Amino acid sequence: MENIVSQSWLLGQIGDANIVIVDCRFALGKPESGREQYEQGHIEGAVYVDLEKDLSGALMAHGGRHPLPDLGAFSILVGSLGIDGTKTVVAYDDQGGAMASRLWWMLKFLGHSEVYVLDQGYTAWKSAGYPVTAEVPAVFPRTFSPKVHRSMLASMDEVKDKLGRPGTVLVDSREERRYLGLEEPIDAVAGHIPGARNFFWKGVLGENGAWLSAAEQEQHFAALRDADEIIVYCGSGVTACPNVLGLSEAGFDNVKLYSGSWSDWISWEENPIAKGEEK
Repeated sequence: MENIVSQSWLLGQIGDANIVIVDCRFALGKPESGREQYEQGHIEGAVYVDLEKDLSGALMAHGGRHPLPDLGAFSILVGSLGIDGTKTVVAYDDQGGAMASRLWWMLKFLGHSEVYVLDQGYTAWKSAGYPVTAEVPAVFPRTFSPKVHRSMLASMDEVKDKLGRPGTVLVDSREERRYLGLEEPIDAVAGHIPGARNFFWKGVLGENGAWLSAAEQEQHFAALRDADEIIVYCGSGVTACPNVLGLSEAGFDNVKLYSGSWSDWISWEENPIAKGEEK
């Protein structure tokens, strides 16, 4: 797999100065829990980033619940973690790869190619008896020079402009009941963007929480093979990222993230909303 590394591979890299391991654990509704868990124990050598403080920007009228951070400030943060163009980054979490995939996407968006997600996450790593510690590593800041890949990102206006356009497929990454509009536990309005197809993000994982192989990802996303362009969204732009990663594993290179996602879409009262299955 091109974007996933195994536990055994990472074990062999512990202590390698060219590897930066990033702990991305975060629980929605419990914003301090990820940092607390990191302080209690983490993979040896790992630094920590917070979804809402580091991987998201300030909430505004539009932009969604987890808007992208200021890219200049984020690039400085990346450098402060010891990351520059020479480093290989491995991200992990304990949320099925959702938070780690957010960091993966953001670094890819800023032109950093050597970034990966650890298969299965922290609990599986610890259960395997691999080294964990509560010691915070010394970090030597670097200068991270971003090269923005604008083609990886879709704006609300772009999504709206492309509604119903042949060849453009919207992928909704939320649970089916939220997609159908039967319930909405987080956002103010239920439903989905008209024309979107539902691929719940956890479909990129197997029963044991491991990422599907590249061949399995190809099969999972086979119905999208003829699309000219795929735009992926979720509730706030976070759990869409595992689907973006899974599509990359499956060989798709025509994928964009609508970072504001559903929470941004519904902040514009004039935007159309659909419920139920798409025909």
